[in-house]
Amino acid sequence: MTWVIGIDLGGSKIALGLVSPDDQIVSRRRINTEADEGVESVTARIAAQVDSLKDDLPRGETIAGVGIGAPGLLDPVSGDLYTLVNLPGISNTPFRAILQEKLSLPVKLDHDAKVAALGEFHFGAGRDRDSMIYIVIGTGVGAAIIYEGSLIYGESNSAGESGHMTVDPNGRLCHCGSRGCLETYTSGPALAEAYAAASGETVSGVEITRRATAGDATALRVLREAGRALGIAIASMAMTVNIKQFVIGGSVAGAGDLLLDAARESLKSYCFEEVAAKIRVTASSLGEDAALLGAAFMAR
Repeated sequence: MTWVIGIDLGGSKIALGLVSPDDQIVSRRRINTEADEGVESVTARIAAQVDSLKDDLPRGETIAGVGIGAPGLLDPVSGDLYTLVNLPGISNTPFRAILQEKLSLPVKLDHDAKVAALGEFHFGAGRDRDSMIYIVIGTGVGAAIIYEGSLIYGESNSAGESGHMTVDPNGRLCHCGSRGCLETYTSGPALAEAYAAASGETVSGVEITRRATAGDATALRVLREAGRALGIAIASMAMTVNIKQFVIGGSVAGAGDLLLDAARESLKSYCFEEVAAKIRVTASSLGEDAALLGAAFMAR
């Protein structure tokens, strides 16, 4: 086994981790993304952090490769980024090729949800499972499907867009143009909007979780509604692909059982009883490290 670097490219920050041969993150760096400065600037700053991490290697060791997860549409084969809604400054660029040239190292690139799913599958809540579906809930909602150890991409690399599964055809209008998408019920902005509509007060999704934990009735009701929608989506996915293990990650997953208990109960009404009985819905055990470890695994 070799030393590798995992990178999580986000809308506002870039996290990097130096990962040892026994899959431990032994050193970290974090910088602002500043995508509006363009792809040359972003890749140059990533390369500088990779060089910095090399200083933390044991004597005589080298970096064998780099893995990176990015949000939005991309081609994991060519390493090109397409339209990234939150990162227009690096959209439609040969991102991997540019970074690879700067690093003089092999670079693997994939969608951030798929990368985090690899981390949870091999090192976290999905380990010791043959198959798993990972759903990440934060500012948006995404998912990745792992079947018998392999990621499922679909014919155009878009398998797992669970955030835009319809859970209520008469529901809230989504920015994608449809109605009743899962994202309009479970994402952080959706929780904030629902809480504001009920209470007249605008607070963050994290604050809603804190208030729910303290017993705030409105916050509890908002999380239960989000959990109900999540359960509908899980039931539909389970009936379609017949996978039993669901791992929920992202910032909203920090609500834990306040969200997931409602999902576990809801899904029973939307799929066969014998299917529902076998579904396991658990929270991520790695948190933000899922993306770094998944990227490192991909680099290997």
